[in-house]
Amino acid sequence: MTPGAGREENAVVPTEGLSYERFQPGDRFRTLARTVSDFEILQFVTLTGFTEPLFMDMEYVRRESVFGTRVAPGVLTFGLAEGLTLQTGILHGTGLALLSYDVRVLAPVLAGDTISVEIEVLDRRETRKPDRGVVTFRHRITNQRGEPVMEATIVRMIKRRSP
Repeated sequence: MTPGAGREENAVVPTEGLSYERFQPGDRFRTLARTVSDFEILQFVTLTGFTEPLFMDMEYVRRESVFGTRVAPGVLTFGLAEGLTLQTGILHGTGLALLSYDVRVLAPVLAGDTISVEIEVLDRRETRKPDRGVVTFRHRITNQRGEPVMEATIVRMIKRRSP
């Protein structure tokens, strides 16, 4: 991958992530897609204790929910989007820390929906330490119809190239 300002990358997954210097504002990356299954939603809500009827009780969902089917909690959608992001390889071995994230849920993700992520580099700044920098990304998560379901602004610490 050789990102350039405003260019979109869809290349092979790199074996080493991109250094701070290679992330330029305007660069875009797209993840693969994945389908969210009913079983995965149940696993997540059971593991995390999200035992609300909205997530666990299909009779309640059919009777009371505005969705009419099982819905994925927003934090599950965010986690899956982060997994898709990591699978691109752009942060492999160079992502040092997740510093902050601001997430907006725009629409529900239902069992059977397929999501993917468009990643855009918004900004970058140097730090006092010469071995790292900070990069701000915007993640747009869409469903199989291209409808936005979530948007996140994510700030990460990224390793710099060795001098």
